[in-house]
Amino acid sequence: MIELIEMMNAIRDFLETGGQVLTVIAAVIALMWLLIFERLVFVFYGYKKLKKSIKNTWQNRAEQTSWNAMQIRQALIARGSATLTTNIALIQSLVVLCPLLGLLGTVTGMIQVFDVMAISGSGNARSMASGVSQATIPTMAGMVGSLSGVFLVTWLQRNAKRESELLEDSLTVTK
Repeated sequence: MIELIEMMNAIRDFLETGGQVLTVIAAVIALMWLLIFERLVFVFYGYKKLKKSIKNTWQNRAEQTSWNAMQIRQALIARGSATLTTNIALIQSLVVLCPLLGLLGTVTGMIQVFDVMAISGSGNARSMASGVSQATIPTMAGMVGSLSGVFLVTWLQRNAKRESELLEDSLTVTK
């Protein structure tokens, strides 16, 4: 229990050191990872049921060669593809947003440094230290958050494309 309290205090101190922008970056990264985990759970567990349902729907059709049947086949493929790509665009947007918020933290931290310099009239290193940390920590956090999401969103996109193609190939027309 004590370790948990110490860990929470360390996180709180880190967020205070980075300024208000770091709190926003942390919220964006948490949302991004929540959506990534949801997609991973769906890909590994939920999609199998959906794929089986789509295949059964197609295979149970008595007639599979008419124009109407081909349109139904395309609709089934589109439904499977759409469920695979749900929230991927939002995850990509959050990945792009992280470094931009980091730059915002840099600007706000540098403004604080310049305010200290204007008030004190000199380049006192001690008085500028908090502004410098508010300038560098959000930048680092934004870049780390973005890089961590880039790899998984790329994998999710590739997997969705591959699974869509496999689904299309599996819905064969029998005469």
